Amino acid sequence: MCETEPVRAAEQFRAIRERFGSSRSTTKAQHIIQSFSPNEVTPEKAMEIAQELCHRLLQEQYQYIIAIHTDHDHIHAHILVNNTNFITGRTFETEHNQGRKSERAWAEVRHISDELCKENNLSVIENPEQSKGKSHWEWDMTRQGLSWKAKLKYAIDQVIKVSENFEDFLAKCADFGILYEYNPDHKIDLKFMLAEQKERNPRAKFTRSRTLGWYYETEQIKGRIAQYMGGMIYVPRIKVRQITPKAEENKFVRDAIDRGNMKVASIAKNIIAEYGVEPEEIRNAAISAYAHSRRLVSELNNLKTEIEDLEVKLKVLKKYRQLKHYGEELKALSGRDEKKYKETHSYELSEYGKVRTQVLELYPSGHIPTVEKLEKSITALRKKLSAMNTEYNQADKKARELADAQRTIEEYLRQEQSRDHQKRKKRNDLE
Repeated sequence: MCETEPVRAAEQFRAIRERFGSSRSTTKAQHIIQSFSPNEVTPEKAMEIAQELCHRLLQEQYQYIIAIHTDHDHIHAHILVNNTNFITGRTFETEHNQGRKSERAWAEVRHISDELCKENNLSVIENPEQSKGKSHWEWDMTRQGLSWKAKLKYAIDQVIKVSENFEDFLAKCADFGILYEYNPDHKIDLKFMLAEQKERNPRAKFTRSRTLGWYYETEQIKGRIAQYMGGMIYVPRIKVRQITPKAEENKFVRDAIDRGNMKVASIAKNIIAEYGVEPEEIRNAAISAYAHSRRLVSELNNLKTEIEDLEVKLKVLKKYRQLKHYGEELKALSGRDEKKYKETHSYELSEYGKVRTQVLELYPSGHIPTVEKLEKSITALRKKLSAMNTEYNQADKKARELADAQRTIEEYLRQEQSRDHQKRKKRNDLE
């Protein structure tokens, strides 16, 4: 019920929303991904099945557009559905995403998809009731096996990108599933927690921003918001001296200041020449260098988070390897021997049970890497971090020097123009 050309389809989606929609929902479309096992379907077959999925789910009452992707080993369909029913005017959420979880849209889509796959002799996920519907963010975090700390940092980063100021940041935290405690009068003024973490463990404690790293402390968050809003945080020193009316009257003082200012301006010009920047390009070059240094800070932070997450996993796996044999030995016993072993090694077995649960939470797929593999990954990441730190230090130096040179040159030229204006005015007055 729409054209296949994306821009035209988007326009037609919007026309339906404006004509039939209630304007109460801010959701514009629903995104469905239907994936197939590797080497099971052709792109043409995948398109045919996706179209039938839309027919059974949407009953020809919603516009939709389908794209078949072949960029991975498994072929998959991306289905974008207009959120407004063009017959009833109701939203997709109202008609398909209400009631018990088992009746919601993701369950309905999965059921229809499984039916179609079985009809076409394709494989389906066994025991789907053992899993639950997840948002894309939850799915992606689970796929990466990230720790709560890494998840929390990621969520905070997303809020920062869409905030106008610090107050707006705090107001938007809830939209991204973040709980916070903020008291500017306390030394530790800011704490965070994921809402889903609180749901799982009501006794969970807030994490201090300082514990997450300096990048997540109050002043840094304010600075990062300013960066995204287009402001430059770094304000260099202005080295050009002003020539006051009193200094202008004294030729010796005026000449001394002139010579000093010319020297400062010359140094600034030499700095920008070293970076291959023309004087008229200095402002744009300074802003560009600053933006590059900020991007590197973000990449460094992500890399540090990745290392920290792997270190958490490494610690758990090392303990798991130390205690694993207790579980294996117990499994081989029975009767009195089993009972005696439990009594003798009650503490070790208890610790083994705890660490095994942790391992399963970190690796729900069951593909558990070796300690050696994790250590190798951490070593490689640390080398990358060291190289990136060097790159950042150079970029930061360039950004600061160019910003300083920019302000120096601009102030020098501004002062020279002001003096020329004063001289012309004085000449005119004399005439």
